Amino acid sequence: MIEYINGTLIEVDIQYVVIDHNGMGYQIHCPNPFKFQKYIEETIRIYTFQYVREDILRLYGFQTKQERALFEKLLNVSGIGPKGALAILATGEPENVVFAIENEDEAFLVKFPGVGKKTARQIILDLKGKLSDFAPNLLTPENKSVSGQLNEALEEAFEALRSLGYVEKELKSVRPHLEEEQLSTDGYIKKALKLMLKV
Repeated sequence: MIEYINGTLIEVDIQYVVIDHNGMGYQIHCPNPFKFQKYIEETIRIYTFQYVREDILRLYGFQTKQERALFEKLLNVSGIGPKGALAILATGEPENVVFAIENEDEAFLVKFPGVGKKTARQIILDLKGKLSDFAPNLLTPENKSVSGQLNEALEEAFEALRSLGYVEKELKSVRPHLEEEQLSTDGYIKKALKLMLKV
């Protein structure tokens, strides 16, 4: 398996980043590609997971080994594929997901695309009590809630939209609609674009 790739960040897309390593461009699918936006034209390291099936060969990339390890754990849950695992990780830091699993927060998990009540329950059954290594400093109800972390995805979506040329007036008009939902950065971007097209 490819452990990681060091290279120059060339492109950030809604679903992936492109890293140039010795003249070869690697397309790497990430939970939240826009986290890498500030590193454009800089040399970065992305920890990778190579996914191989009969009809697909794809690289998935993560900022930390911890994030990659949680992605692999999620892949082992029945009903969760790479797309679903990425969507879960895209909404926040790994600690948020671990917190939800350890506290059997099905309401948090079912908000992800493709995760219904049955799959949320399966995630909890398969992973609860097995994730302490991923988040040693779990959030607690006394200091910070999981839902409070979701604003990070919204703010990153707005940063991405600004980089695409949208102005503050346009963003301000759709913010109230987006704040009513809990989505990944990708989800917020797509919803914002749809809303702005209607204006």
